Amino acid sequence: MKFFIDTADVAEIRSLIDTGFVDGVTTNPTLIARSGRGMVETIAEICGLVEGPVSAEVTASDLEGMLAEGRFLAKIATNVTIKVPLTPDGLKACRVLTQEGHKVNVTLCFSPAQALLAAKAGATFISPFVGRLDDVGESGMTLIDEIIQIYDHYPHLNTEVLVASVRNPLHVVEAALAGADVVTLPPSVVRQLYNHPLTDKGIALFTADWAKTGQSIL
Repeated sequence: MKFFIDTADVAEIRSLIDTGFVDGVTTNPTLIARSGRGMVETIAEICGLVEGPVSAEVTASDLEGMLAEGRFLAKIATNVTIKVPLTPDGLKACRVLTQEGHKVNVTLCFSPAQALLAAKAGATFISPFVGRLDDVGESGMTLIDEIIQIYDHYPHLNTEVLVASVRNPLHVVEAALAGADVVTLPPSVVRQLYNHPLTDKGIALFTADWAKTGQSIL
């Protein structure tokens, strides 16, 4: 399963690249706004740091506006993936942009039916939002299971399932168990993946026992 980092904070991305876990990056207008920087300069810098796909989202809501913005964003770098919303015009834009050779990430997916439409429109990635579904009392991971099951029935559908709105390490594990292609994680969740109290306890024990020997490896 590929790990994308869900942030527009260039410093955070730099700090995580050395882990070898960064396969791509996802951004959205909210993340760009939080960065306090311009979209074009931010996306360009991220694309220069990361070899994999970098999602840059359109802000227009109409077909012509999405197409114009998507084509503009695609010119920033060769690894830009155009992100469009799962609306009728968004799916039309997805089809056109895909036919033009661009990678497209269809975002804000909340149902299997929506995911099927996105795949039929030629989406490179579908982004189901598991955390937001959990917030309203639905099961986000059930949605992931259903999308993967549907896609598996139709091998000609090449859309990758990109699990978004991830809130905790359990979401990551459940996405991997379900067979999701990609999970996009806030930097804070990436760092949580390392943590387990028994690991910390074991290190403390080994360190204390080694100190008692008075030895040094070097």
